[in-house]
Amino acid sequence: MPTVIGISAYAERARWGEAWDMDANLLPAAYADAVAASGAVPVLVPPVPGAAGAVGRLDGLLLAGGGDISPGRYGAPVGEHTAGVQDRRDEAEGALLAAALARGVPVLGICRGMQLLNVARGGTLHQHLPDAVGHEGHRPRAGVFDPHPVTVAAGSLTARVLGRTRLDVPTYHHQAVATLGEGVVATAWADDGTVEAVEYADARDVLGVQWHPEMGDDPGLFDWLTGRASAVERAPAG
Repeated sequence: MPTVIGISAYAERARWGEAWDMDANLLPAAYADAVAASGAVPVLVPPVPGAAGAVGRLDGLLLAGGGDISPGRYGAPVGEHTAGVQDRRDEAEGALLAAALARGVPVLGICRGMQLLNVARGGTLHQHLPDAVGHEGHRPRAGVFDPHPVTVAAGSLTARVLGRTRLDVPTYHHQAVATLGEGVVATAWADDGTVEAVEYADARDVLGVQWHPEMGDDPGLFDWLTGRASAVERAPAG
């Protein structure tokens, strides 16, 4: 049987063909392409009620990037720069994560997905990172994944997966981890101190990165997810 990786999908208004302009469930192709290149079968999981039920048929879960998480989920009012909030996506992905943890399904969070890993454990976010670090270096150009360097904690799972402790990463985000949630450990940082990767201290196969590896040329994170998804014994679906 093939290894199946579920990827949380967007719910957005979209246009295609000559006539169609309607609500759609979609995902940038780079995510699915990267999972497929690692040897797994990608399956998109839209943010609909009951989506967490799919975890019983998944071997791994990838929480993708996208719009901002509702600040209400970490006890903050909505800031002026916060955008793209969708309660249904927050709810669906929170349930997906909880179900994956309950079954021991490996989880990789990317950008928003990493932030969700933190918020789910009671952590908070900077709603507009330039206000905290004083520059636009994490999203310098609209629609472009520009690189910046990160430093990875030696001996961490992140370092083992990436095979090094210093690298340039493709980035595009305006929010970031502020306070870490319970059991959430920071394992990589930008030069300005922004948290760039996290792990769960009490779960072996949970890893999040703030950057966008699907837009780079290093398959290590996807190879790790597929490798663990292929090898880990999980609790029965219930």
